[in-house]
Parts: sequence; structure tokens; C-alpha cells
Amino acid sequence: MGLLGELSAEPSLFEPFHDTPSLRKVRRCINKQHTWHHELERRARPAAGSPPVDTELAESAQEAVSFPALVVIGLGRPETVLEAYGCNPVRSGVYHAVWGLVLRVIVLAELPRTRETLLLRLLGAKRLLREALADLAALPDDAWEKTIATPLLVHFRLGDEHATNQENDVSAEIQAWFEDYQQKLRNEAIKEGRNEGVRDVLLRQLRVRFGELPAATVARIEAADMADLERWSERVLGAQTLAEVLDDPS
Repeated sequence: MGLLGELSAEPSLFEPFHDTPSLRKVRRCINKQHTWHHELERRARPAAGSPPVDTELAESAQEAVSFPALVVIGLGRPETVLEAYGCNPVRSGVYHAVWGLVLRVIVLAELPRTRETLLLRLLGAKRLLREALADLAALPDDAWEKTIATPLLVHFRLGDEHATNQENDVSAEIQAWFEDYQQKLRNEAIKEGRNEGVRDVLLRQLRVRFGELPAATVARIEAADMADLERWSERVLGAQTLAEVLDDPS
């Protein structure tokens, strides 16, 4: 999973921000980091042995609990945070604080535009997000990044009624990308000129939107004619449920 995989190789708390995090916000994240470690130690205490608990054994169990790393992700460089916690660059866009804090700061705007950083750059906005979506679209259809990211992008495109203006802007970017992606799949099917191609595209679209499909649904699509397939394909993006795609309005 590229850089994201490296960061998650150790127990970690991920704290993504829409903007550049302030020192105050990062302090709150550090508080959560220490609170969570305390909770992990508390949970380890009873596991050390049944009552009466061996004090030495209990302390040993608590010491074995890994201190979770804190990964703070933001758009821009948080100068105050980097200075306050003695953060040093370890690679482009990645900063590590002094050893005892186990704090990593990721600056999305400084990450190189490579496949290794793609999943993290999809957390960006405006130009960063547009570039990341373009890079995702350019990958082969069977790329593992698409398998992971596409269902999440579709999910977050739906948004909610309480979304902020910035979240709505991000949702609009993702919707435009998904519409282009769907059109690309349709064009491929049309170019092939076969019903089988249209069926394959529709099944892929439905699995992206709704997960694994019931066997009865797959059988219905495989038996459908071209008119039904085209009608269902047009409904995929706007539908909230599988039934809204396949069932005729009453």
C-alpha cells in the first residue's frame, strides 16, 4: 500500500485534517494518543493472570503493549507544529518528531506525485485531489489501488446533508471523476460491440456501488437484453440502493 502501508505497519492513530493543523489541534491528537495507550495498558492488566494478579506479571504485560504512533495528515506545512515537536524531514512530505513522541506529520502538498503516495494524496482537496483522481484513473482497471479506493470514493461522493462547503467541493470533484470513469467503461463496452461487454461493465459498476451481488441479481443481468442493460447502466450513479437500479418505478 505504498507510503500508507509503511505508516500503518506499526500500531497507529491516523488524524487527517482538511487544512493545515494548528498546534492546538495536534495537542488534542497527542492527548488522544496517550489516552489510548493508557486504555491498552488497562486492558492488558487483567490478562496477566487470574486473581490474585501477579503484580510483576501484570507490569510485564503492560510494558509489552506497543505505544501507538500518531500520524497527523494535513494539506500544508504546519510550521508551528514542526518547530514545537522538533520534527525533522525523513523524506519529501514526511516528518518525524523526537523519538519519545512517536509522532509523524504528513504534508500532502509536499508528497511526490507517485503511485507510492496515491492513496494518501486522495485525502487532499482542489488541485491535489484532482491530480490524485487523474492518477487513479490512469491506472489499469485491475490495479489494487482502484480496488481499495473506488468503493470509498463512491461512498464519500454521497456525502450527507450536514456536509461543509469544503466537503461538498470534494464530493463534487469525486462525482466528476466517477462519471468520467463510468463513461470510460461504457465506451469500452460499446467499442467491443457485444452484449457481453455491456453486462460485464454493469456488473463491475454495481459491485463498486453496492458490494457483492446476490446470485439472483447476477442471473437477471446475464439474461437481460440490451435495452434493459443500457437503462440500468444509466441509473447506477444516482441510485442509493440496488433496487433503484433494477426495479421499474411503480
